[in-house]
Amino acid sequence: MLEQLRQVNGIDPNRDSAEFDLLFENAFDQWVASTASEKCTFFQILHHACQRYLTDRKPEFINCQSKILGGNSILHSAADSVTSAVQKASQALNERGERLGRAEEKTEDMRNSAQQFAETAHKLAMKHKC
Repeated sequence: MLEQLRQVNGIDPNRDSAEFDLLFENAFDQWVASTASEKCTFFQILHHACQRYLTDRKPEFINCQSKILGGNSILHSAADSVTSAVQKASQALNERGERLGRAEEKTEDMRNSAQQFAETAHKLAMKHKC
């Protein structure tokens, strides 16, 4: 379980290696990812999960490249692009709402004009009937 994880050891932060160690309360496991890149992605996801879901005792990440745990992570990039997409969508919705508001105003003006025209036409018809 994540709560039992005590340490994540990247073994050597100065070289791209797929090897890493996980130290749990009652176990020590040596792992090898498919690639160094997959190890990096796994560490980023694991670090994010620990930060988000563990409140009391968070594991120590040692011998990891600082970019993995810092602001340049895949998760931060993904979050930034999602935030950007949400902002663009929100802006587009606001613009659409403004256009719909203008269309409603024009429709109301046209309805009023049509009503006035009908009243004037009716008055003229009544005047010329007599």
